[in-house]
Amino acid sequence: MDNSELQPIVDFMGKLAPFDSLPEHIIKQCCQILTIAYYSKQQKLVSVDSNAPQLYIVRSGAFEVTTEDGELIDRVGEGQYFGFSGLLSGEKVVNQIHILEDGLVYHLPAKMFDQLRANSHSFDRFFNQAFAKRLRNQGTLQHDNISTARITHIMSKDLTTITADASIHQAALLMSKKRLSSLVVVDQEKLCGILTDRDLRNRVLAKGLNGDLLVGQIMTKDPVIIEPNALMFEAMLKMSENNIHHLPVVREGRPIGIITSTDLIRSQSSQPLLLIGQIERQNSLEALIKVSQKIPDLLHNLISSDAKAIEIGRILTSVTDSLTRRLITLKQKQLGPAPMGFCWLAFGSQGRQDQMAGSDQDNALILARDTTAAEKDYFKQLSEYVCSALNECGFPFCPGNIMAQNPQWQLTLQQWQQQFSSWVKTPKPSALLNATIFFDMRGVFGDLALFNTLQLSVLKNTKNNDIFIAALSQNALQSTPPIGFFRSFVIERDGSEVKGIDLKHKGNALINDIVRIYALAAGIKEVNTTKRLESLMAKSKIDKDIAMSLLDSWEFIAHKRLINQGRQFNNTEPVSNYILPDSLSSLVRHQLKDAFKVIHEAQDTVRLKFLRQF
Repeated sequence: MDNSELQPIVDFMGKLAPFDSLPEHIIKQCCQILTIAYYSKQQKLVSVDSNAPQLYIVRSGAFEVTTEDGELIDRVGEGQYFGFSGLLSGEKVVNQIHILEDGLVYHLPAKMFDQLRANSHSFDRFFNQAFAKRLRNQGTLQHDNISTARITHIMSKDLTTITADASIHQAALLMSKKRLSSLVVVDQEKLCGILTDRDLRNRVLAKGLNGDLLVGQIMTKDPVIIEPNALMFEAMLKMSENNIHHLPVVREGRPIGIITSTDLIRSQSSQPLLLIGQIERQNSLEALIKVSQKIPDLLHNLISSDAKAIEIGRILTSVTDSLTRRLITLKQKQLGPAPMGFCWLAFGSQGRQDQMAGSDQDNALILARDTTAAEKDYFKQLSEYVCSALNECGFPFCPGNIMAQNPQWQLTLQQWQQQFSSWVKTPKPSALLNATIFFDMRGVFGDLALFNTLQLSVLKNTKNNDIFIAALSQNALQSTPPIGFFRSFVIERDGSEVKGIDLKHKGNALINDIVRIYALAAGIKEVNTTKRLESLMAKSKIDKDIAMSLLDSWEFIAHKRLINQGRQFNNTEPVSNYILPDSLSSLVRHQLKDAFKVIHEAQDTVRLKFLRQF
């Protein structure tokens, strides 16, 4: 291979972690001995020689790593690797590599891979981390816990160390200069102890000793440590159990960071339970506005922790619910108790508990009976205050004015029942539009018996109501996934502006629509899309394969929405639901097309199931 052919490969490899940490001449040496293979999707599987393991470097295309039993382990696209598990473990390769998309792959021989590991700590560390992550993911990919925040997100990486033969005086000067409460003590880069300000107080000053003592004489030897892949709650547990306030983060004996109790407290300030607790303690709108400013940080932390989209939606909605309840309570302290029973309703994304960034408010009131003029004024003041306050706290007014402050949506239970009944019996276009919002409802505050009664009457009207369900289906099928005739993405445009793919309205919302149709037809009480699907499967009201595919597609699209919103947040860009296909890897584009294909096929099933008679 001459230089003209080699240079593009060198350029690619030079930008690829961990090769980017290697000297240029080493990168060129790697490129000279690489072999190149093209894998076609028609082949289905990559043929892996267990007796000649090698590192596979994906230049283009998309691949899926599974166990022999077909359990998903990882998905790999451009700039990623497979084959390193066997190289690191020395065990026979049993995983299967499925070809999702035609691709070009570079093969690096095992001998060169081993040499690079031996000569470069960063190279070795990169693949050991990847291997550890692969092991953690195997068998648990579908069972993520919401406590997924890793300590690497909060640990201090700017580590200050000292050796055991330094004096206490030198240590104290260093701690004072850098304003530190601890120093990590090392011996040939390996952790051997920790020195804290408490050690200086209790073991030096309290005993009247001087600063000529050596650090090794008073440090805490063999301190409690934690691995970098641990979760934050594990760090909290270790500190609590051992009554310590400093926890070195260690990888293979080498300290790479430190966590203090202050770090944990600071990180928890925007965590859901503490944030909800703060909301419930505030006694003024001004204070609630200030606390609400932490909600974007909460979202960012949840995205960074790689929590599941469904869990993020549930957490954000819990915060919104708490804020709504606190605002109602604060206003009632001024107005006095309500003159009758009432229930504050949430619709749309808050009703489904799948809120994300930029969610506006959709709410209403159920009243126990007709109001007098004075009672009407009470609920007018209450609803206007809460809606306006929610807007100030970051939840914009509903563009369609579906809010409790609108007198049109302050109805008695009987009036609500009549309203829903008219929508179901006369499914006009406006009624069907309302169905996408109002039929996803949940009681947030007040007399929940009012909500339960309303919901039961609504489901009684919709269950097995072929005419309404058919009209609802026809309306839902007006919008389709953004894929053209040749499997290319259909891009949203606003005049000259290219917005991209609308992941909300052309993705998650279409799945919500499909599942809502099934749920209303079956009389399912659940409102959350995931729970609706689970309930439908339990009652055999939907094909299990369709339901599981919709669950996976909803989560995948929602996760990409969140990742994109997190990137927008980091870049101080306006947060939106649009994503540009060019910003995605070939693997993600492939997966996104598959998710849209699932929606398209599910829409076809809705058409056959609910429209065949009409």
